[in-house]
Amino acid sequence: MKRIVTFGEIMLRLAPEGYMRFVQADTLGATFGGGEANVAVSLSNYGMDAAFVTKLPTHDIGQCAVNSLRKFGVDTSSIVRGGDRVGIYFLEKGASQRPSKVIYDRAHSSISEAKLSDFDWKEIFEGADWFHFTGITPALGDNVADICLEACKEAKKQGLTVSCDLNYRKKLWTREKAGQVMAGLMEYVDVCIANEEDAGDVFGIHAANTNITGGKISEEGYKDVAKQLADRFGFKKVAITLRSSISANDNDWAAMLYESGEYYFSKSYRMHIVDRVGGGDSFGAGLIYATLSEMKSQDIIEFAVAASCLKHSIEGDFNLVSVAEVNQLAGGDGSGRVVR
Repeated sequence: MKRIVTFGEIMLRLAPEGYMRFVQADTLGATFGGGEANVAVSLSNYGMDAAFVTKLPTHDIGQCAVNSLRKFGVDTSSIVRGGDRVGIYFLEKGASQRPSKVIYDRAHSSISEAKLSDFDWKEIFEGADWFHFTGITPALGDNVADICLEACKEAKKQGLTVSCDLNYRKKLWTREKAGQVMAGLMEYVDVCIANEEDAGDVFGIHAANTNITGGKISEEGYKDVAKQLADRFGFKKVAITLRSSISANDNDWAAMLYESGEYYFSKSYRMHIVDRVGGGDSFGAGLIYATLSEMKSQDIIEFAVAASCLKHSIEGDFNLVSVAEVNQLAGGDGSGRVVR
């Protein structure tokens, strides 16, 4: 069984019911999620040995976060305990032409104040095949960026494949700081994952003839983006999700994979969205699973896109689907008819 290690922050998610606004809500539903934790849950659901690494406080809320991962079979044995708080994010889901809104309350979380000495990466990576992190994690602070760098160095030393989802978050750091820090980490990355905006935000590599706000996506433009990324950093694979937003509820969803000088585009899905948070993470997990399963390049991108398409139909951060369900959609059955 392939073993994947992911590293990042898991947060408490507080959200009004349905599509209510913050100012309307008398209660907030509580769940957990976070980029790399979401990837670990997906991979565990696919039958792989997935471990999530972070730092969480020893109090009850910290334990609830751990339990939310254990519930789906994620290995939490390398989670460090200590610090004072679990990061929080508040989510107001958008509808029609009103966008979703996220408010962070994550300053001084346990992982954001972690130290290099908290993690023994040599031991953590024992028996592992793959290491995954996102650009959100080094954005938490210079100390966490240093931990990411140490993890990447040890992963490469042990021969692991390293993947990174660029995941730029403007509320966490500037484009200039992101570009500087992420460029240093990319030296160790084999598989780069991005959305239609990340390459531009982090590295100033923009797709020509594309208007994201207007819903215009140029395939040729993103071919050039992927090639520039691979040429600059030496990535073995570059995968870019391509989202055309019709409204907050309805998107067209596809992706592209660049590998060994060849481009592979998935089929496109018209999605009616239940919950889009974690959509990119589910794509990354699908890509990792399909690659480790030694699928062909076209099948890799089809699996990843189908997996993330299904995630948009599921409440919460976690993608709670099986390999069989993903294969059914990737194989062409998107009817949504009742399975009896």
